[in-house]
Amino acid sequence: MTHKVNILTETGADVNFVSLALAARIKDFRRQQKLTLDELSRRASVSKGMLVEIEKGAANPSIAILCKISAAMGVSVADIVDVAGKPVVHLVAQKDIPVLWTGEQGGTARLLAGNSGPDMVELWRWEMHPGELFASSGHPAGTFELLHVEEGVLTLQVDSTTLIVQKGCSAVARTDRPHHYTNADSSLLVFTMTVAERH
Repeated sequence: MTHKVNILTETGADVNFVSLALAARIKDFRRQQKLTLDELSRRASVSKGMLVEIEKGAANPSIAILCKISAAMGVSVADIVDVAGKPVVHLVAQKDIPVLWTGEQGGTARLLAGNSGPDMVELWRWEMHPGELFASSGHPAGTFELLHVEEGVLTLQVDSTTLIVQKGCSAVARTDRPHHYTNADSSLLVFTMTVAERH
């Protein structure tokens, strides 16, 4: 199953526009930090070819690849997709909230908001249809997630530990290791998630 960045048109953001904006931001961050493609490739453990395609706006990188690139550049994913506010108070309009994952049945993961910089905190809203799964090989060291299930049942697995999170319940997980979220139930799963990195 692939998990590609897919900015849906109903968010108000045009797919091609967002891909090009994403490409420009990564290129700008790299130039500001004087990182060559080779060096960024090495730091992020992402192939140089993939980075070239991303900077051309021709690639559709997964959440995992965006996490690796942002961590290697010392910024947050929210910085890269531009939902990180610079002023003390900043509104993120509904049309500017990107969808960074779509499931095979139409589920979505939206990055609602996030702060700037390497000590990142992000707020996500996930909708997963029955049978959908999202897997991650793990985020940077010190990453943890706070999850709250609004509808349905979340099956959360971290390493070899599986947790069933019912509607109205919350969970805390260290996610700097392999983990995945699954909707193994027969109804829609909706949960909110805060992701934070402590350095």
